[in-house]
Amino acid sequence: MAFVLLGTSLCATAQSDPRAKAILAQVSKKYRSYDAIKSEFTYTLDNPQAKIKQSQSGILYVRSKTNKYKVILKEQELISDGKNQWTYLKADKEVQLSGVDLSSDALNPAKIFTIYEKGFKYLYTGETKANNRVYQNIDLTPVDGKGTFFKVRLKIDKLNKQIVNALIFDKNGNKYTYAIKSFTPNVKISDSVFSFDVKKYPGVELVDLR
Repeated sequence: MAFVLLGTSLCATAQSDPRAKAILAQVSKKYRSYDAIKSEFTYTLDNPQAKIKQSQSGILYVRSKTNKYKVILKEQELISDGKNQWTYLKADKEVQLSGVDLSSDALNPAKIFTIYEKGFKYLYTGETKANNRVYQNIDLTPVDGKGTFFKVRLKIDKLNKQIVNALIFDKNGNKYTYAIKSFTPNVKISDSVFSFDVKKYPGVELVDLR
């Protein structure tokens, strides 16, 4: 099961619900105050019509100010130093090297906690309570309706001002859920985490797609 991120084309910021905008501004302000974060998450693909439901756990490291990230999953890893991206396919013993899209509307794991900042309309849909916590719920709709995804539903911890769940709906009936299990801000990590040294992986073939 591949790790899927929003691949929709984003354009100018649109008019949105003022309350949702204020909540998301608080989330962004707090997130951008961190140097690097570590997050454990569960990724689920659900398609009831096709009777498909698959889940896997992963770890995400992000240094958002420099667009660096590393996603560790059972079957693959995504790594970027801000300029290059390595996609390590473990079973195939192959790592694909490509350039990172540095345009302002590009989305990648470094922006997973701030995907709403450009190209979406947003609507506050109320609060829910669970496990003695209060969550604020916001629906995002892409301004450009030509993309694969037509809605993103965010659940935000009201006290901590952090996204804890993102549910993405696509036009093929798939639903992708990213459930954040842990969030550790200002974690101490070396920049070497955000690059792939093929010499340390004997037998792995490097495919340069740049």
